[in-house]
Amino acid sequence: MTGLKRVQHRRRVPVVLTKQETKAVLELMEGTTRLMAELIYGAGLRVNECVTLRVKDIDLVAKTVSIRDSKGSKDRTTVLPSQLCAPLERHLLRVATLHKEDLAHGAGLAPMPNALARKYPSASSTFAWQFVFPSAVLRPWGDSGRMVRWHVSDSTIQRAFKQALQRAEIHKHASVHTLRHSFATHLLASGTDIRTIQLLLGHRSLQTTMIYTHVNQVMKAVTGPLDDL
Repeated sequence: MTGLKRVQHRRRVPVVLTKQETKAVLELMEGTTRLMAELIYGAGLRVNECVTLRVKDIDLVAKTVSIRDSKGSKDRTTVLPSQLCAPLERHLLRVATLHKEDLAHGAGLAPMPNALARKYPSASSTFAWQFVFPSAVLRPWGDSGRMVRWHVSDSTIQRAFKQALQRAEIHKHASVHTLRHSFATHLLASGTDIRTIQLLLGHRSLQTTMIYTHVNQVMKAVTGPLDDL
């Protein structure tokens, strides 16, 4: 057909927190939600990527985080900040204790993708496949009715972040996903090349990552003409 115009999707400039604002918000958070927020910022994760992490995806020795079957059905590896290794190790010890208690009560299973559940039927009971941030409750799984422990809800970290943002009196239209945008912008400002940032974020197109070059330019200290009068 002729005479039809291609729909142009408007690419909005993301909201970004400064390093000082990021530090202020994180310091007003506590416990598991603070660890989640620090991981989202420190590794450039999407919220869903953070809550669905499995124990096997965290490598405290190599200091990496593996993201499986993310947006666009892609896998990638990103950085694990050194300062999160000790808190994560302590957190995983608590998760391991919870897992042992679940096993002792006839539970201790983590939901598995259907294909993997069929291929590795016993894997769901191993610690490696447990969620890094497990739910506080057990729930029935599918037709079997077996009790499994899902991951924590997205809303848990989103709510805690919003509360910290308000307490910090930061009035930007920010969400917890803003931490991922801030990760990219702060890396760019510190001299990390745009191709590396693309790989860490898992963007298919470099054009998607290039938006942060604009954000970085805007955030740089520029003296406006009025201040020179």
